[in-house]
Amino acid sequence: MENIAPSAALAPSRHAVYFVLITVLLDMMGFGLIIPVLPKLIETVGQVSLAEASKVGGWMFFAYSAAQFFFGPLMGNLSDRFGRRPLLLLAIGGLMLDYLLQALAPSLAWLFIGRSLSGICGASWMIANAYIADITTPDQRAKYFGMMGAAFGLGFVLGPAVGGLLGEYGARVPFYVAAGISACNLVYGYFVLPETLDAAHRRPFEIRRANPFGAFKVFQSYHGVVPMCIVLFSFFFFSSVYPAIWPFWGMAKFGWSSSMVGMTLAIFGLCMALSQAGLTGPLVKRFGEHRVAFIGLIAAVIASFGYGMAGGLVMVIVMMIVHTPEGFIHPMLMAQMSKAVPENAQGELQGGVSAVLNVAQLAGTVFFAQIFGYFMGPGAPFQSPSMGFFVASAGLALTFGLFVWLVRKPVHV
Repeated sequence: MENIAPSAALAPSRHAVYFVLITVLLDMMGFGLIIPVLPKLIETVGQVSLAEASKVGGWMFFAYSAAQFFFGPLMGNLSDRFGRRPLLLLAIGGLMLDYLLQALAPSLAWLFIGRSLSGICGASWMIANAYIADITTPDQRAKYFGMMGAAFGLGFVLGPAVGGLLGEYGARVPFYVAAGISACNLVYGYFVLPETLDAAHRRPFEIRRANPFGAFKVFQSYHGVVPMCIVLFSFFFFSSVYPAIWPFWGMAKFGWSSSMVGMTLAIFGLCMALSQAGLTGPLVKRFGEHRVAFIGLIAAVIASFGYGMAGGLVMVIVMMIVHTPEGFIHPMLMAQMSKAVPENAQGELQGGVSAVLNVAQLAGTVFFAQIFGYFMGPGAPFQSPSMGFFVASAGLALTFGLFVWLVRKPVHV
């Protein structure tokens, strides 16, 4: 993607940067906002049991993620053709309408439509990345992308916390509030957001560039990434147990309210953010990437099993602390894969890996939602809200074994 004239990139608008950061923050908040209230909302709208609601919730997550997977490349390519400003404003307006739609949804079908629309509009983070690249010089981008990463993480912490607290006043209340926030952001952006991609640097729209499966082509050229990508796929598949069943599990096993679900998710997100920000560099320097990945995978196995065995909130919080090294796995494996790819193909690698992770999370979330629903249903040989965590722990143990085996082999296969 080409940037605009260098003169425009030397002085990024403060208001424009704030708008982009707020957009990323709201996108992630919108994802997390629904998690604490989703079980009650599905139960109320669909008139189903908690076990059935978990299965429906898994398919809703599938709808959200599938929409992002298929429409992300389309949104990015449309912004290359028509500019960043109209696509960003369209996405914010779409989120506002989506939140209203879900707040008023009379049936499960409308909730599915809303989740799909939210996934399409949530793909705006790709346009936000392009916008930041347009208005900054290469030596500024690390700083601004770091700010976007902070907004992304803060959104994950705030979303479940705010959604849980507002959910105490009704399962639909968080959506009305989110719609109001998006409306304010849309008005703010309309007046302060300039266009950064001038006509001379736009390119014709080509549907082949918007093909999400095209991202997988990276693995045909750079086979050195395949072993670590297999590990990453397995890790994300089995760790999908958390977005799939966490609120349903907490309510079924401990009787948590929506605010308690939100609080636990916020604590978990905060622990992950602090550990990655403060410990990643020192641990890599001391132990190296492979050993830090070992630590992360071992922590993932222990934590998943520990959640299943937990008898109360105190044990859950202890497991969250044990769990935090899991956050090292993704960056460590990405660092190793990047060494097998030339510098001019790093973006291609990121696109391919992102596609793989989307597929892993799509499949994993549905898989664990069905496990929870089955073992909480009347036809199960025994009832257990924690069976998903035990299955995930076994799968993560196999992932750890696979990683140990693969790192003993040559990097390129």
